[in-house]
Amino acid sequence: MTHSFDQDDIATRLAAYLDASPSPFHAVESAAVLLEACGFTRLSETEATPAEPGRYLLVRGGSLIAWSTEADLAPSAPFRVVGAHTDSPNLRIKPQPELVRAGWQQLAVEIYGGPLLNTWLDRDLGLSGRVAVRGADGVEGRLLLLDEPLLRVSQLAPHLDRTVNTDGLKLNPQQHLVPHWGLGTEPADFTGFVAERLEVERGDVLGWDLMTHDLTPARRIGRDRDLLASARLDNLATSFAAVVALIAALEDGTGVVPVVALFDHEEVGSTTERGAQSTFLPAVLERIVAARGGSREDYLRALAGTVIASGDMAHATNPNYADRHEPGHHVRMNGGPVLKINAQARYATDGMGAAHFRLACEQAGVPVQNFVTRTDLPCGSTVGPMTSALTGATTVDFGAPTLSMHSTREACGVADQAMYARALAAFLSPA
Repeated sequence: MTHSFDQDDIATRLAAYLDASPSPFHAVESAAVLLEACGFTRLSETEATPAEPGRYLLVRGGSLIAWSTEADLAPSAPFRVVGAHTDSPNLRIKPQPELVRAGWQQLAVEIYGGPLLNTWLDRDLGLSGRVAVRGADGVEGRLLLLDEPLLRVSQLAPHLDRTVNTDGLKLNPQQHLVPHWGLGTEPADFTGFVAERLEVERGDVLGWDLMTHDLTPARRIGRDRDLLASARLDNLATSFAAVVALIAALEDGTGVVPVVALFDHEEVGSTTERGAQSTFLPAVLERIVAARGGSREDYLRALAGTVIASGDMAHATNPNYADRHEPGHHVRMNGGPVLKINAQARYATDGMGAAHFRLACEQAGVPVQNFVTRTDLPCGSTVGPMTSALTGATTVDFGAPTLSMHSTREACGVADQAMYARALAAFLSPA
């Protein structure tokens, strides 16, 4: 079945999802809310996986896995998995962040991932993430979202850096990326500030995973409003598309078990307890098989027929730097989903995986583009090679065209987002 997604509706809902999800923890919670509104039940990993057919999801920190066992399938039935990631490059608050320099109160930060550092300058920044607090039964995780102009990293004026426009901006992350948040000669109490906002005692704040985020909301831009500009399009646009595609795919009868896996920590290598290189996905897939009465043999048989689509945003051709793109493989905004291919296996796509994705796009009635990196430039990577290696499943890497990747303000095509969702819905419910 071909699902029709209205591009204006998808753009509006995606913008709301982006604005509500400044941290991986909020991205997962926003996704869980969308799924729960459509009949998904949130489970705990410490409890048994239900044997009853249904729609389920698990949350582990900034990661989420959702699936449906509503179809009457054998335990060895293959999975169709769409993978994405919830984290984006940013500035993260250090454990002892309070600083004072030249009459300014500042907060020490650490660079997370590979951001375009200059794009964090002269921005109104808020705070978001997760705080560990003392609870009645031990440690509790509490979400914190402060959409307020609390922080700013001020750039040096050109009068004091006369070569900035000729020799380029040079930033030392330790020295030049420290945000200020007040005036004074004594450090401000950040822990006390967090405790006050969470309405807990200062001594009950035991740790945090807090980060800065740009306060500029997602909005449509361009003469025809055919582009969407926002923070965190890489890779929350894929996370959102995966969730709405899963919900749509469940309208169809299908011979596969549809799964969406949203991972944290892709931007720093994925080697964590909730990253794509962890046992999170394989363990959940095996538990799904076991809950339906399957054996280890059934699980291995299911993996043998499984296809994974690893989604991460793709580089659209930048008109001012067209020479940085592979000739003959230019990627056009609003030109449809992009197959990502690399001979060094930085992307997991091979001919068979590409064929499965092309068939899904054909089923959805959307065009397909190809991306390869110039041979004289290094290639990035995704969660695809990791999930492929951990499961042994056929895997394909894909994305949606994007400009200014890893900036605080990225851009994507409005029409692409509806095509993205259509392609993934078809992939999760193959004809």
